[in-house]
Amino acid sequence: MMASWSMEAVMLPASMVLVQTFTMGALLLSKLALNIGIEPFVLLAYRNLIGAIIVAPFAFYFDRSMVSKVRVKVLGWLSMSALFGIVLAMGLHYYGLRATTAAYSVNFLNLIPVVTFLIAALLRLEKLAARTWAGRMKMLGTAICVAGTMVTSLYRGRLLHPWPTHLLRHHAAAGVPAHRNMALGTAYLCGSCLAYALWFIVQARVAREFPCKYLSTMLACVSGTAQALLIGAAASRGRAAAWRLGWDLQLVAVVYSGVFNTGATFCLISWAISRRGPIYPSMFNSLSLVATTVLDSLLLGTDVSVGSLLGALLIVVGLYAFLWGKGREIRRQNKQQQQQQQPGEVVSASAANNNGDERV
Repeated sequence: MMASWSMEAVMLPASMVLVQTFTMGALLLSKLALNIGIEPFVLLAYRNLIGAIIVAPFAFYFDRSMVSKVRVKVLGWLSMSALFGIVLAMGLHYYGLRATTAAYSVNFLNLIPVVTFLIAALLRLEKLAARTWAGRMKMLGTAICVAGTMVTSLYRGRLLHPWPTHLLRHHAAAGVPAHRNMALGTAYLCGSCLAYALWFIVQARVAREFPCKYLSTMLACVSGTAQALLIGAAASRGRAAAWRLGWDLQLVAVVYSGVFNTGATFCLISWAISRRGPIYPSMFNSLSLVATTVLDSLLLGTDVSVGSLLGALLIVVGLYAFLWGKGREIRRQNKQQQQQQQPGEVVSASAANNNGDERV
């Protein structure tokens, strides 16, 4: 028992570090693929098609008993989930990534929990609880994250050049003049955060309607692939050349994103949440932020400014303040639920004893 616990104590953080590594790799590869010409919805469609293929064996092994319960209503919710979580969230993120940099876009991935909280509070799905320390820390963390985003977007400051050379700069430069637009890219990335927040809210309803994580993920990937194909076909105006992949970096980005960022990441995060709760995976987000900033500068030659570093630091501090408050709130809610269940357990035990006395 002790050996299994100690193994889990090592494997859980290691798996979350691996998830952040996958995220960092996908960002850098996607940025390179977008720079050399792949369309965002082409990358999105292929990525989710591969993701559906990867998740399918898990779906038909663990959730095969639920296949017969897939109804029109379930498919409708899954299609809506795919619209927000795949087409809008990922699609806008790819457009924002193409128009900005990998180091810049990763800041917005760290804002997703905070934006989700704000949207849930506006829709009155979550209480602010301003009178509790947990609620105050969530609001303080949210304010710090917003400040960090504003600093990152509006303040540049002195440029830093820590590396004498950039290994992949010729790839990074290709295609940038046609798409580089920080203001438009920021708008895309903000829209992506908003779509992710709405996806989490829709996903909560999907979990109630169809609580099969593997099968629902596979079906959502299939639906997202179909939607991305339609939008991508319209955006490319039916040009078959836009969908043709060669044995190059574009194919590597598609396969890597589908296998590791959709398939492997989903399984690892699902396991971590089942063992440590929904807050645990987000605690490691700062790793991808730091690593992506370093590698984006080292490999792609992206300028590192004092403003970007200061903004990233504020976002990390705000995120951890928010997660601390959210984690404390979840523990308090779980404790209250346990206290509410205990009287019922006492009554059941008393009834069992009385029944036993009557049988005697």
